[in-house]
Formats: sequence, C-alpha cells, structure tokens
Amino acid sequence: MLSVKNVYKSYGHLSVLKGLDLEIKKGEVVSIVGASGAGKSTLLHILGTLDSPDRGEVVLNNTNVFNMNSQALASMRNENMGFIFQFHNLLPEFTALENVCIPGFIGKKNEEQVRDRARKLLASLGLSGREEHKPSQLSGGEQQRVAVARSLINEPAIVFADEPSGNLDSKNAQELHKLFFDLKDQFQQTFVIVTHNNELAEMADRKLEIVDGVIAK
Repeated sequence: MLSVKNVYKSYGHLSVLKGLDLEIKKGEVVSIVGASGAGKSTLLHILGTLDSPDRGEVVLNNTNVFNMNSQALASMRNENMGFIFQFHNLLPEFTALENVCIPGFIGKKNEEQVRDRARKLLASLGLSGREEHKPSQLSGGEQQRVAVARSLINEPAIVFADEPSGNLDSKNAQELHKLFFDLKDQFQQTFVIVTHNNELAEMADRKLEIVDGVIAK
C-alpha cells in the first residue's frame, strides 16, 4: 500500500535519513522507534507528505506522491491520510463535533453525511453526549479521542500518529493504544505510529527501529 524507496533527507549539514527503504501493508499497525534525533518524526512527515525528501520515492497505492503538483498533493493528503499528533491540535473555538468534521468540509463532502459520520465516530470512541463540548470542557484523553475521530472522518487509507500518547497519563495512554487496535480490527485501518512508548511499540504488528538514518535490519 505504501512504499518508500531510497529516501534521503538533510537539514543543512545534518543528514537525517540516508537511503531509507520501507514497505507498509494494508491493515497493519507499524511502530517506528529510535533514539531522539534519529529521524522518526522526519520520516513520518515525509510519509504523510507534510515534508518532502531530498531524493527518493514515496508511493501510495501505485502513485508517486511527490510527482503531484501542490494542489493535487493537498487533495490526496486530505482524502487518503489521517494524522494524530502528541498535542491534539483541536481548534478551541469549535465543538468536538465541528473539530471532527473539518477535514470532511475541507474535502467539500456532503455536510450532513460528514456530520452523521462524525457523530458515529465519536459514539464509537465513547464520546456520546460530548459532541457539543469544546476542547476546554474535555479531559486530555477525551481530546485525544476527538483527534482520533478527526483523523478517521475521511476514511483514510492510512493514519500517521506521532507520539500519540506522549501527553497522556498511563491509564489514558493504555486506552488510546487499545483503541488503535480495535480500529484496526473493526475497519482494517492501517496505522504508522512513531512512539517512545515501548508498550505501544511492542503491541504493533511490526516494530521498526531507525538507526543511522535507515531501518535497522
């Protein structure tokens, strides 16, 4: 489903990724680990087309994404990719329901259908009755579950998560980790998760470690 071939990325004189290769299959949960500064988040941002490689290919469903123009790339990203970050990045002036709907509205989908799917996602994540609450009225774990629902609103092919439980206490972190695998089982959802949390990393179908700019063998 997602293939990375010979990807290089540097920032100034600092080489971060050095000919990295990677294959992700549909419906699997892949964790990416490594020392601080190893390039985990850089790789995730390139996979999610939030950053571009200096050279190399990222191919999603047989399309080399970096051959697209910026408008087509933005549209593809919104339609096919979901994102979850350490800090949920919810918009404080909008309700939980509105935050979840935003990617669907950006994609110019039918508004009522988007709202209906958002309500169902929030319910499936244990947030029934919280749809009209703003982020400040939700706990940290609830806010992160809203962010998970938002990542799923467009039925993405793949969800990228960057330290998704890094800002949660252990109980909420465990609940979030279980949620990822429930979603995998329920929807065959594909996840690529960068994490320092060893428990989450070991739960994944595959744990990959970045060492010296490549995936360790």
